[in-house]
Amino acid sequence: MRAFHTFWSRPFSMAHPGQPLSLTDYDLFGTILSALQWRRRNGSIRLVTDRMGERYFCAYGLDFLWDDGMEVILDHIPYSVDPSTFWAAGKLYALRAMHAPCVMLDTDFILWEDLSAPLSSSDLAVIHREELNPDIYPDPRHFLCAEGYHFPDGWDFTQPACNTAFCYFGSETLRQEYVQQSLDFVEASRGRHPLYYMVFAEQRLLAMCAVQNGYTIDSLAALPALFSGQTYFTHLWGYKQLLQKDPEERRRFCLRCARRITADFPDAVARCAIHPLLRPYFIS
Repeated sequence: MRAFHTFWSRPFSMAHPGQPLSLTDYDLFGTILSALQWRRRNGSIRLVTDRMGERYFCAYGLDFLWDDGMEVILDHIPYSVDPSTFWAAGKLYALRAMHAPCVMLDTDFILWEDLSAPLSSSDLAVIHREELNPDIYPDPRHFLCAEGYHFPDGWDFTQPACNTAFCYFGSETLRQEYVQQSLDFVEASRGRHPLYYMVFAEQRLLAMCAVQNGYTIDSLAALPALFSGQTYFTHLWGYKQLLQKDPEERRRFCLRCARRITADFPDAVARCAIHPLLRPYFIS
């Protein structure tokens, strides 16, 4: 299977004006293991990014992670798209350049097993569905959009959202419909919020597009499984909040990642250790 990571630097630049691009050690380790494990078990992977992202990963020799190369297209995202509201919009614009079958994979999602056979007959597969907690998914009637924009007739707003940290598109028709509808919403949005608009465009809208067009949505796991030990995949998402706040937990996590890379991908160690943030974990 073909997969792609996305890295869009504009949200970082907006939050840190005038500063050079930087990533945390734990984000880098997550990205490395996500790419290498995908290649080991499931196929090729590409990075869709912008010029700043390309320069960063090439400068530290990490471009080797993506055997399908880098596609530098995200500088073309319209500047009217607010990076603080649509911080993950790069994924949607990257998906526009892909073709099904493909996997949209977050850099903090690590897949440990081969999923090619289970997904071979699927039109759409995500990690899990999410209930519509109003603190995360408010009533879309409150969204502020450009005059003339309206939601398509027939959308079922009761559908649970789709977590797209892992998202397999088996249907090209669905991929095209989702990209069109999600980017129409992104570019028509006039309101600002650090969560509501993005998760609607990325996660609720996918579920509604799929159901309206008669596609079944498969899930890798039920939501409770994410909190009771992950075996065939690891999604770092909420754990990264702890890593940010707890230096000792962060050190333990990074050491575990370095040991895993050393054991499973010994040829990658020297290349990963070029990065000054990662080097200490390989020589501890």
